[in-house]
Amino acid sequence: MNKTVLITGATGFLGSHITKALFNIGFNIVIFKRSFSNTWRIKDLIDKVKCYDIDRVDLEIPFRENKIDCVIHTATKYGRQGEKMSEIAESNIIFPLKLLEIATFLNTDTFLNTDTFLNTDTFLNTDTILYRYLNNYSLSKRQFIEWLKMFQDRIKIFSLKLEHMYGEADDFSKFVPSVIRDLLLKTKEIKLTKGEQKRDFIYVKDVVNAYISIISQVDKFPRGFYEYETGSSVTTSIKDIVLMMKSLTLNKESYLHFGALPYRENEIMESKANLEKIKKDIGWEPKILLEEGLKQTIEWYRRRLNNE
Repeated sequence: MNKTVLITGATGFLGSHITKALFNIGFNIVIFKRSFSNTWRIKDLIDKVKCYDIDRVDLEIPFRENKIDCVIHTATKYGRQGEKMSEIAESNIIFPLKLLEIATFLNTDTFLNTDTFLNTDTFLNTDTILYRYLNNYSLSKRQFIEWLKMFQDRIKIFSLKLEHMYGEADDFSKFVPSVIRDLLLKTKEIKLTKGEQKRDFIYVKDVVNAYISIISQVDKFPRGFYEYETGSSVTTSIKDIVLMMKSLTLNKESYLHFGALPYRENEIMESKANLEKIKKDIGWEPKILLEEGLKQTIEWYRRRLNNE
């Protein structure tokens, strides 16, 4: 029998990619969404998966109506839109904690959590205050990890600390898509920081394969809490990735104004995933080089902009 996976955040960037990939390899898919969610990312699948509107049904109902083998939790609130702290806590702590309680009570085998590189010792063991909106986000993520650990004797828990993910169908509010859009539209001047910050960019399809690798091997793991940094383990400066994107878009007209914008207060100057543990336990490592991933991403956005 094929496993049944419940996915939160299935209408979002990462969640939609995971939903499509698992559906295509034969998993039974159940998704949580809101009655007013924009489902454009999964419009071709929406009638082929079971959907529950979390603002209209009790969270237990999907678990009682389906034998849920695994929960993949990707839904999150960043705080970029000025959400209240209580709203961020509700989305990033209370909601997944309720899911975890129900999953444990109704004998779900596995809970996969989506965490952030901001919740790592590199950044937590310093006095650095993160960008204003990320303070609340990273705090909520960190606190939920502590709650997860309290369930490790009752369910298998895997938490992936994702680095800077990019790819098709992301929001234009994110850095990579916003620069791609400006380049494809041949914006006259693109204002940037000096671009000395180094980031670990990971293509979304590689991230999806990390989730699939875990699900496909989950039977070999006993109950417990497993945490993995997930990225490319290669750092690229913001300046270098912008120059690469300009080259790949064949844009010779836009002026890249490096230094036009100041660094954000307490700017993180470098982040990089340590893949030793995930390679050892799961055998996963990224396959798609940055240039190839950007090519695919740019072509997707080119098609989208041409169709608008």
